[in-house]
Amino acid sequence: MHKKRAIILLAAAAVLLVLLGLGLSLLLQPQRVTGFVLHTLGKSLGLEITATGTSEYRLRGGPLLVVRNVAVHEPGAETPLLRAQRMHVSVPWSTVRSRGEQLDITRIELDAPVLDLPALQHWLATRPPGKSRMPTLSDGLQVSDGRIDGDGWRVDGLAISLPRFQPDRRVEGRASGRFAAGELALRFDLAVAMSRPANDAGIAIVGPVTASSGSWRLPARVWLSAPLHFGDDGIRSQRLRARVGGRYESGDTRLPFAFAITSPLLLRGGTLALAPAGIALRGDGLVPDIDAGGTLAHGKRLLLDMEGKLADWPEAWPALPPPIGESDAPLPFTLHYLGRANLSDPASLRLRRDETRLDARFRLPDVTTWMASAANGSPLPPLSGHLSTPRLEISGAQLEGVEIRIEDPSLPRDAAP
Repeated sequence: MHKKRAIILLAAAAVLLVLLGLGLSLLLQPQRVTGFVLHTLGKSLGLEITATGTSEYRLRGGPLLVVRNVAVHEPGAETPLLRAQRMHVSVPWSTVRSRGEQLDITRIELDAPVLDLPALQHWLATRPPGKSRMPTLSDGLQVSDGRIDGDGWRVDGLAISLPRFQPDRRVEGRASGRFAAGELALRFDLAVAMSRPANDAGIAIVGPVTASSGSWRLPARVWLSAPLHFGDDGIRSQRLRARVGGRYESGDTRLPFAFAITSPLLLRGGTLALAPAGIALRGDGLVPDIDAGGTLAHGKRLLLDMEGKLADWPEAWPALPPPIGESDAPLPFTLHYLGRANLSDPASLRLRRDETRLDARFRLPDVTTWMASAANGSPLPPLSGHLSTPRLEISGAQLEGVEIRIEDPSLPRDAAP
């Protein structure tokens, strides 16, 4: 009896040693470990995660996994929602022992990641509702040479540095890259701070930006602050505040300016909307002082619907004939633009002073060039429009019931008011 029991124990030990050997063999092959981990993670998220490059893992001091040529797909989708040349993830043993109940992560590094935003949004829409948990990153996040593909826009050369991340503490980091939408490009290098990453947290952004399109560029520095709310309908803010100081450059033209805006914000489905927005623009003699309100929106096209007033006619511009130029009354206006983000399409303007009225269409790049050279160039701005005034004095002659039509041949005829 004892002999039979001993044989059974020996057989069991042999089987155990074989299984242990197979387990060690599995652990000693990074590709198998990687495949198992990615399959398990993907299954829990409803995703297919693969890595075809060389993989590494380490257990000393806490699990660390490095995978290369990573692709993340929603099952059945051709376009991956995320790709990366290299992904580094390290976690403490406490996270492993908690089986995911704790979302403590030591560090994440991503080299050349490409995020497809429409594909990501499609996957997020399939996720079951529930309270989301935010992880901690004790040693931070590093993204290099990243890219985000949106619907008609892209961010490339993206670099993100986040020294640490805890949901209940202030977070600071940096982000740089290039935003492009059609002909418009925007380079940025920004310092970002958030009071705490929970919903309705305050965010502040400071740093240089340079917008450019075609023959013009606009180097500036931006200051922005807002409380942000993340919901099913997108990202909202009840009160965004931003100010920009910079200059418009085109050829020999230099137009310094300062710009400020206060508005609720909505960012949803790749469309940014600011409404109702309060806007102030101040120039250095060439750019008029403007106070206005209205709507700004950017998606596939840029929308501007503004109503406000020019404080006065800039002295650097050609003088208005009397009695229009003798009046010290402000100049109320309405402005409408719907077109490309570089503002190169025609805009419509209605402007008045006292009983004088102007209805016009123009292209902003042409007008800014005229403003810079107005003292030595044409006394009339490049626009198509209709001017009406009860009385006008020109070279000593007094004209009454004046009606003037201006035609800019560069504007299409159907753009004329």
